[in-house]
Amino acid sequence: MKAGSGIPLWIVALLAALCLAVLAWTTFGFVVPFKHETGQAVLDTYFAGYDESAVFHMQQLLDENETATRLLRAMYFGPELIFPALLTALLFLAFLKLGPVSSWFGQSVHPVISKAVYLLPFIYGIADYGENISSLIAFGNGAYAGLATYLLPWMTRLKFAGLAICFIVAARLAVMRWLSSRQD
Repeated sequence: MKAGSGIPLWIVALLAALCLAVLAWTTFGFVVPFKHETGQAVLDTYFAGYDESAVFHMQQLLDENETATRLLRAMYFGPELIFPALLTALLFLAFLKLGPVSSWFGQSVHPVISKAVYLLPFIYGIADYGENISSLIAFGNGAYAGLATYLLPWMTRLKFAGLAICFIVAARLAVMRWLSSRQD
């Protein structure tokens, strides 16, 4: 994996545009109507996280409001089925496009660690799908709803932490690539 890795920029731009389109679909098709219907935001939008009591409150709200339940299910079986995959692909291709991690703060990085950085987008993707599955189970009436209620806040935190780390690494790769191009 060498810097620039031959991935056309238009593919990265197309993935970014698709991510924005699906995010708009999620926001205007489900998140805004859900807030209008219930007066409360979807838990997936709580960037700072939430606890089990928020999940219990959401369960009660959904038990009382069938329209909100249908909106939430449609969101998870619609745009939330494809958004994590699109964003994971975008992040991974951006990492490939920006080049390998060979040093960090002037210190050389072991090749295994350099390659492991490319796993970060997949950690985000798995956590996002885990959050979606936990939400479907927690807000259903299945046998594992209690376990999913406990896991859901942790999956959301892991998703946002993974996403933040990916953005930091991508910014670092972009800066390092820009600095190395200026030195040439």
